[in-house]
Amino acid sequence: MSRYLKLVNFELNRFIKIYMVLIGITIVSQITGVFISARRYLSIASEKTQGGSMSIDEFLNQYGFMSFADVARSLWFEGPIFLCVISLLIYMFFIWYRDWFGKNTFIYRLLMLPTARINVFLAKATTIFMLVLGLIALQLVLIPIENYLYQWMVPVDFRTDMPVQDITSSLRNFYFMFPQSFTEFMIIYGIGLMAVCVVFTAILIERSYRWKGIIVGILYGAAALLLFFLPVILQETILYQFFYPMELFVLQLVTGIIVLTLSIVVSHFLLTKKIRI
Repeated sequence: MSRYLKLVNFELNRFIKIYMVLIGITIVSQITGVFISARRYLSIASEKTQGGSMSIDEFLNQYGFMSFADVARSLWFEGPIFLCVISLLIYMFFIWYRDWFGKNTFIYRLLMLPTARINVFLAKATTIFMLVLGLIALQLVLIPIENYLYQWMVPVDFRTDMPVQDITSSLRNFYFMFPQSFTEFMIIYGIGLMAVCVVFTAILIERSYRWKGIIVGILYGAAALLLFFLPVILQETILYQFFYPMELFVLQLVTGIIVLTLSIVVSHFLLTKKIRI
């Protein structure tokens, strides 16, 4: 266990500089977005009401109250989230291929460590998972701060206040990142962890069999996807509306566990039997 934790710490340290840059971009961009969105709205309000062309009530009837959802749907707010998501998706591949194509083929040094090779796989998967959770935690800390800043800038007569839960649910492009219950958290991030392990297994298949491995890896990913969604496919086709919602949920939970377990087992086999030092 201690060697596995050391591997996790090692992998986190390898990405920490880029990670801090992503955090910095997110903080600066989103706080800037609050200022720009609030100033733009207040500028329009000032122009329309102070010039005498509209009363405050007429302005609000035409333009509506401002809410933090207006800020959250701006590019200033969503842009850094997209950047973080894309960066971590790329790093899912880079975390393996850097070790193969980097200086002195570092992967062989990792696999020669006095620990089970599967720990290398698990440490990399854990690293991706922790990086994702770290960015989600950052966002959950930032939103109340940004909401307070927005309330400080926009007078109460011109705004509609929203609790943090409503703000996160208003992020239409990222609603899946902020589960509204512990059950949703387990489902969404369990699927995410499963997807990471499937991708890692496909990468190891490619590394084990090279050109043929590309095709086999793609086929493995497609087969894993098909297996996971098999209950839904059956529910909508052959066994139309046969399962109750809870039965369907349990079946997908079972297929998800099967896919996750299969990915770990296949990866363990590849690391111990097919990838030679």
